[in-house]
Amino acid sequence: MERRVAEQLRSALGPLGLEAHAFKVGWYNAVLQPGFHLPYPDDTLAFVVLSTPSMFDKALKPFVSKEQLKIIRDPVDQCVSHHLSRVKEKFPDQRVDIMFDYEMLPSRKPKFLAQTAAHVAGAAYYYQRKDVKLDPWGKKKIFGVCIHPKYGGWFAIRALLLFPAIQVPFLEQHPPVDCVSSEERRIELLEQFNFHWQDGRYRDIIEVKERYSEEQKTYFATPPAERFRLLGLSQEAQ
Repeated sequence: MERRVAEQLRSALGPLGLEAHAFKVGWYNAVLQPGFHLPYPDDTLAFVVLSTPSMFDKALKPFVSKEQLKIIRDPVDQCVSHHLSRVKEKFPDQRVDIMFDYEMLPSRKPKFLAQTAAHVAGAAYYYQRKDVKLDPWGKKKIFGVCIHPKYGGWFAIRALLLFPAIQVPFLEQHPPVDCVSSEERRIELLEQFNFHWQDGRYRDIIEVKERYSEEQKTYFATPPAERFRLLGLSQEAQ
């Protein structure tokens, strides 16, 4: 069942520049405090959805061109939501729950921790302070960051798809590729991400096979309120 669902997701999302990676809810819950647990049985099938560099041209621009009169919030969020809602329709006999990376619980906690989900699904390695043996930062707050083995930091975690009726007790877990394996490079990665994230150097901590186009870099570097103009949308669209 898991393979059939995974193949359907690949065929639907791949042409849009999106990836879906399977995991069991129990893998995710096992590494987090109870307050962050997903409220499903441990063997529940889930997928973390990533956007790759090609999503901008394959999904976002065609979506904006077609739906520009209906865009009333962030175009990327609305584009991903639109396509995942259509994917959900491909499983008429299944309940499919969708959680987006920007959604919050009433407690103001995120509905899911995106980087943890990507790590346990084997999609991208979540490098954290605990992955550095000789910690040079003292009392400074250091945030972790996911690195994809193909795209480095040139990707984003967008959503979870959960299939509550599908239990996969025998699903095999594959660890993410540890592509920043040396102590020195991990320190460099966390330094760049925490203190120089604006220049984007952390994204190229490894040799990547694909990165954002110049147009896409400009789009994401532009304040959200001004991005509408770059896509040919009027300010009224907000």
